[in-house]
This record gives sequence, structure tokens and C-alpha cells, in this order.
Amino acid sequence: MNIVSIKENSGLPKYKQIVSSIENAITSGLLKKGDKLPSINNIKNKHALSRDTVLSAFNVLKTRGIIQSIVGKGYYVTSENIDVEKKVFLLFDELNAFKDDLYNSFLSNLDKNIKIDIFFHHFNFDVFNKLISDNIGNYNYYVIMPANLKNTDLVINKLPADKVYILDQTHKELSQYPAIYQNFKKNIKEGLTNCLNLIKNYSKLILVFPEKKQPQGMLKGFKAFCKENNINNEVIPTIKGKELEYDCAYVVPDDRILIRILKKSKEENMILAKDFGIISYNDTILKEFVEGGITTISTDFYKMGEQLAQMIMNNENKKIINPNKVIIRNSI
Repeated sequence: MNIVSIKENSGLPKYKQIVSSIENAITSGLLKKGDKLPSINNIKNKHALSRDTVLSAFNVLKTRGIIQSIVGKGYYVTSENIDVEKKVFLLFDELNAFKDDLYNSFLSNLDKNIKIDIFFHHFNFDVFNKLISDNIGNYNYYVIMPANLKNTDLVINKLPADKVYILDQTHKELSQYPAIYQNFKKNIKEGLTNCLNLIKNYSKLILVFPEKKQPQGMLKGFKAFCKENNINNEVIPTIKGKELEYDCAYVVPDDRILIRILKKSKEENMILAKDFGIISYNDTILKEFVEGGITTISTDFYKMGEQLAQMIMNNENKKIINPNKVIIRNSI
């Protein structure tokens, strides 16, 4: 089976001729998903090419998701969609409503011939390490949400630096990479300041802060706000096993905790914005309507996805702080 054709004076680099030959074999039906390709040595010897030339061609096809290598066996066709020009490895911490908005915005603003594969590390360093390590060399770009995991640079530095983009949170040890991120300390401090007159109606401000998932900048910004404005405050990791406190306003970064608080308020016959208040983090459509509207401090996830797509398509090396706003509703 003659898969690869090389012309000496075509003007097209030989590795690109190999890529084109395999694409043509797929579109003509000569190669199908699951078929094995001729070996690197077979193509090299048959066409008097260097091993690097053949390997370059295979790597192009591999990063586009058209072929993959199996150790000890060779290269196989994994996709018949040759329209995919580039692939993006997208690593989120977890999936929720606003991350879904981010993903959809990113996807809709990319060229149609760019494919995204999405993964989740769930704030687990071992999962984070394995997902990245197992996919080195398989993608054109790596978009990584390190969250508050420590030592992520030891893993991310294994990747080609010009292919990495950092998303949502960044850290000093990742400062060499382009990034679109939130300034959590500044955002929560400014957001709470915009709600100061309403917060003063309560005897205490309580931040529910599970440290495993939430950024330290948020905690620092909360404490700075309370100190500067002489606000009685408390930081708790969870509301499990606790009764809601009357005349207190809760700052709630996690939507699961928000739901638990609202459920507790029903069980304890407490009225939102009268007996207690809530300021949530990250806006969703649902928060416009729940309990007459939940006040939020939120970044613009649609904008984050749009700017990320533009950076990748334009090959830009920038550090962008994503815009943030406060939406005051009836929960405080």
C-alpha cells in the first residue's frame, strides 16, 4: 500500500508532503480510523529521508489528533477529520455554571478548525501532574487553570513555554507565561467596598472559605476590607454543623455552600435580607432570580473566554487582568 508520495522539486517541504500524503490517504478511504501507518524507518528508507523529517510530519499529525503512537507498536489513525488544524489542551479545576460560560465563550471565539479537549484536575495535584505529563507533545496549545495548587510550575515547565497559557489564577512562579487572570484580592475588596453601606446594617460579616478550592487572594482582600472599615468579621471553612447567625451577612464564594445556606434558612425560618444577608461570588443567570436576586461579585467569564481565544489565534504573549464587577440585588 503506497501511502506516502514524495516529489523532489515540488517546492513543498518534504515533511509537509508526508502530512499531505497521509491526509489524502484518509480522505480517499485508503486509510481509516484504527489503521496502522507505515513505520518511520519504512518511510525514511523508501524515500531516502532523514528520520527527523518523517518524525516532524508525524508530530504535526499527532498534535492535530489525526494519529497517535502506541509504544512498541507504531502509529495509528485516530481521527478521519483532517480539517482540524490545531488542538488545544484545556485543563480546568472543576466544571460549574460559570466555567461552562467560559468554555462556551472560548469555543465560540476560536477558528472552527481548532479542536478543544477539556480535562479536570479537581484540585488534586497528582491528577494535575498525570494529565499534563500524559499529554506532552499531543497539543499545539496548553491552557491551564492551576487554581491554588502548589508547585504547579514543576509540572508546567515540562511543556514548551511558547505553547502554555495560564487561566483564572496565576502565581509568581508562573510569571513567564501569558495569562488571563483575576486579581482576587483587589476584586473582593472593591466589591465589598461597593456594598459597604449595606454591610454596615449587619453586626458581622462572615466569609465561608474552604481553603482547598478558594484563592488566597480572596481571603487577603476580605481581611483588608474588614480592617480598613472596622467591620466585625469571621472566616469559617464550612457551614456544616452550624446554625445560621442572625444579623450577619455571609460572603459565599462556592455555589454549593450558597445552596446549603439557602436551604438552612428555610429550615430555620430565617428571611434573606432581613434576618441575614448574602454576597455571592461569580454571577449566573440563576442568581438573578433565586430569592428575588443574589448580590454577586463576579468576573466576566464570557470576556475571559473571548480574550483567551484572541491570544491563541494571534499568538500573543500578554498578561491580562480580567474585568470584574459588583451586581447588587435583594440578598443584602
